[in-house]
Amino acid sequence: MLTSKNIHKRYGTLEVLKGVDVTITKGEIVSIIGSSGAGKSTLLHILGTLDTADAGEIYLNEQRIDTLRGKKLADFRNKHIGFVFQFHHLLPEFTALENACIPGWIAGGRKKEVMERATSLLKQLGLANRLENKPQQLSGGEQQRVAVARALINNPQIVFADEPTGNLDSKTAKELHELFVQLRDTFNQTFLIVTHNEELAEMSDRTLHMKDGKMMNG
Repeated sequence: MLTSKNIHKRYGTLEVLKGVDVTITKGEIVSIIGSSGAGKSTLLHILGTLDTADAGEIYLNEQRIDTLRGKKLADFRNKHIGFVFQFHHLLPEFTALENACIPGWIAGGRKKEVMERATSLLKQLGLANRLENKPQQLSGGEQQRVAVARALINNPQIVFADEPTGNLDSKTAKELHELFVQLRDTFNQTFLIVTHNEELAEMSDRTLHMKDGKMMNG
């Protein structure tokens, strides 16, 4: 479903990625682990089209995506890819419901239909009583669940998560891990997760190890 071939990336004289291949099938939860500086987040951002590789190819459902640019790229990313980051990046002036709706509205969805889907997702994520709360009125775990709902609003083919539990306590982090598994089981949702959290990696279907810009397995 997601395939990358021979991804290279350098920043100045620093070679961050040295020919990385990744293959992920639909409905898989795959974690990438490795020490800081191994290139994990750089790879995730390139696979998610937030950054560009110097060389290599990326395919999502057999469509080559690393060659997309401008509006075509923005539209593709909005409709087919979801993101969850370490910092939830919720907009403080909007409610939980509105934050979850934003990618759906950007994609041109009807306001009422997008709100209905966002409401349903937030309820499934245990936030039925938090729809009208602003981010500052939510706990860290609740804010991250809103971010997950926002990532899922357009039925993405894959969700990229970059250290999604990095700011959460261990209990809340475990709940978020279990939530990913539940979403995979319920919606056959595909996840690629960069994490330092070994417990999260163990809950994944598969773990990839990166070292010095290369994949050590998988």
